[in-house]
Amino acid sequence: MRSSVAFGLAALLVVTGCGVDAEPAAPRAASTTATGSATASAGATASGDVTHSANVTHVANVPPQAPLDGPQAWGTDLAFQGDHAFVGNYDGFSVFDVSDPAKPTAVSRVLCPGEQNDISVSGNLLFLSVDSPRSGPDCAAESGSNGGRGGWEGIRIFDVADKAHPRFVSAVRTDCGSHTHTLVPGKDDKKVYLYVSSPGPEPESTTCPAPHNKISIIEVPTADPAGAKVVSEPALSEGGGEDGLGGCHDITAYPEKDLAAAACFGDGILMDISDRVHPKVLQHVRDEENFSIWHSATFNNDATKVVFGDELGGGVSATCDSGTPKNHGADAVYDLSEGRALRLRGYFKIPREQQPDENCVAHNGSLLPVPGKDIMVQSWYQGGVSILDFTDADNPREIGFFERGPVDGVGGSWSAYYYNGHIYSSDITKGLDVLRIDDPLTDPAKKVTIKELNAQTQVSYPQ
Repeated sequence: MRSSVAFGLAALLVVTGCGVDAEPAAPRAASTTATGSATASAGATASGDVTHSANVTHVANVPPQAPLDGPQAWGTDLAFQGDHAFVGNYDGFSVFDVSDPAKPTAVSRVLCPGEQNDISVSGNLLFLSVDSPRSGPDCAAESGSNGGRGGWEGIRIFDVADKAHPRFVSAVRTDCGSHTHTLVPGKDDKKVYLYVSSPGPEPESTTCPAPHNKISIIEVPTADPAGAKVVSEPALSEGGGEDGLGGCHDITAYPEKDLAAAACFGDGILMDISDRVHPKVLQHVRDEENFSIWHSATFNNDATKVVFGDELGGGVSATCDSGTPKNHGADAVYDLSEGRALRLRGYFKIPREQQPDENCVAHNGSLLPVPGKDIMVQSWYQGGVSILDFTDADNPREIGFFERGPVDGVGGSWSAYYYNGHIYSSDITKGLDVLRIDDPLTDPAKKVTIKELNAQTQVSYPQ
């Protein structure tokens, strides 16, 4: 999301041991296809204003709680490790024990304001993105102005070896801050890299000077995270001048394939990341007819396809209503040939029309580990959570969904990811949702267990 909402070691507030309320909702009858998958329009009211397809069950909800329950304490991205889910928030982050997905338990909630606190984990380290200038890097720092001296924005680093008591370790400033970041493992376990994405430039800014046609790459020694530093700032395009928006919104890396797909506002970029510090641009693709803001990317398991998303309206607009063309604010499915060339195949947009006051557009998602199929789950803000099959790249289709009714202002699912048998959705205002899909098409995914998931750092699944 791009937003104008602006939101530490001296005062790190951690709330531990908080309980949660499960909010199960049994599925109702809905029409199905010959394979048993729900049709795109199938759905029924489950409880209150919750609607879902027959193959999706609402397992639990964890509502926002102090200190992360203020008026602008928006839930953002998710990361996973073992039996824990880490949930970003404009005001900090939470750690949940999800060993029983039906009864998630809050282990800690950390007050550490910094828009938008995009989050990732690796080993005992947790990383947060800060994309609004502050008076300093620690959690007690106050919000600062773009033009003010000493303004800081970038990456914060925490030690989460003790998940009940996360500990601030260090921070690294990056030009134009860090709207999102992508964790890229090094060639050995001694280093990890963060590919930092952010928009820019901003006129007369001390934190985001022109031109801004690059990303920042941070090297983090795993044994000495306080030694983290920017080691390169590769230029990915010729844009980013005084009058143009530069930088990238998000990057998805597939380290095993030495590939990355970057969504850089005006275009999609395919990169070779065999040299982690010096990625090489392989191809730029543009879609001036249908795409507005290239937001994110997802590879299929064998890296023969890439799904790019368009965040038309920046995440705060209604683009799933009857007045918006079906290929705008949507996904585009690209073939990725053996020659490493992207070719457009088809588009996908949720088939459930939303109200003209509901912010809705393609947002964050991840693959389901289904052998021989290309299936992903994706958030659509107030359009809810959609499970989409893009095995047929020319005709991607929705096979399941979950959504709530309209809320006042900005709301809905920010991120929705599949992890070890369940779908976890970070709702901007409603907290953490846990869902389950039961369908012959997706059931094989339940056999796959992984130890760690950062959705923008893809790993291969057994086929």
